[in-house]
Amino acid sequence: MRALAGSLAAAAVLATALALLPAAPDGTPGDRIPAYDVVLTVRNDGVVHVHETITYDFGGDERGIVRRVRYREGRRVYGVRDVRTSSSTGAPARARVRTLPHDVRIAVGGDGPAVRGRQAYVIEYDLTGLLTPRADRAELVWDALGASWDVPVDEAAVRIAAPARFRAGCRAGDPPVTRCVRRRDGPFALIFSQRDLAPHEGMLIKARLPKGAVAAPPPRYAPPRWRGSWTGVAALVLALAALPWTLRNPPVRRSAAPVLAGLGLALVAGDLGTAAVRDGLWAVSAGDATPTGAALLALAAGAAVAGTPRRSGERHRVVRVRPIGRRGPRG
Repeated sequence: MRALAGSLAAAAVLATALALLPAAPDGTPGDRIPAYDVVLTVRNDGVVHVHETITYDFGGDERGIVRRVRYREGRRVYGVRDVRTSSSTGAPARARVRTLPHDVRIAVGGDGPAVRGRQAYVIEYDLTGLLTPRADRAELVWDALGASWDVPVDEAAVRIAAPARFRAGCRAGDPPVTRCVRRRDGPFALIFSQRDLAPHEGMLIKARLPKGAVAAPPPRYAPPRWRGSWTGVAALVLALAALPWTLRNPPVRRSAAPVLAGLGLALVAGDLGTAAVRDGLWAVSAGDATPTGAALLALAAGAAVAGTPRRSGERHRVVRVRPIGRRGPRG
């Protein structure tokens, strides 16, 4: 039981450490993006259609590219749907889409044969919930390139179009402080361009549309990571304080460990599982039941470790005592 408890603790520490490690870079030395063209089309229903054409120059033999689309900023969440990919240069373009805690990872061509040199990829998707309704307007704030590219971008252009006239601006860099080059493309579209972007530098677009020009439903917010009160925290503190008493009571520690562990797991699984079903896996939040269950699990672990019998292989030291007053025969 001691070995099992130690193994579980080590596994928990290792999992936490792996979760905190930075993601491996998606590009390799020598890679670059000669041209990055984005078209943002704001539709009447408030959905923003995104069309990206990425010209990627591979420095060696590699399998496709990875585009990360941010869908959560703080508690604000957006929808990323209807992802489609292709390649005008014949490179493998099958996509694998995976939702991560804060972005959607779109891996293009990773299942196909390796390619090298200059290739062109097209990624399309729809963004929902991106517009923010205000009293007299609807606002759009979006980093069209994102800040996740590990390679430099030579030239980037973002075209934004809407059903009505609008005002918009663009700032590039990390942080976004450099004004982009701006030109109008007809009455309902603007084009912003920027050159020589370093890795992780994006293009932040801010647009204002007239009120009523497009639908702008209320923003969607994920629940806070912690939705409980001090009750659950107090239960955890009391459980830790009661550990010494548990260790000093063999009858309790032998019989209560399975019961405490079962109740603790039920509380944690029920709390987090219900939130995951309701809000989605990456929007899960914890309530009072989670620390209460953790408190029971702590007590169960202490009881199980303390109640572990001595291993049969351990040797006991035997001390022989000669009785007092008895002497051996004289020689």
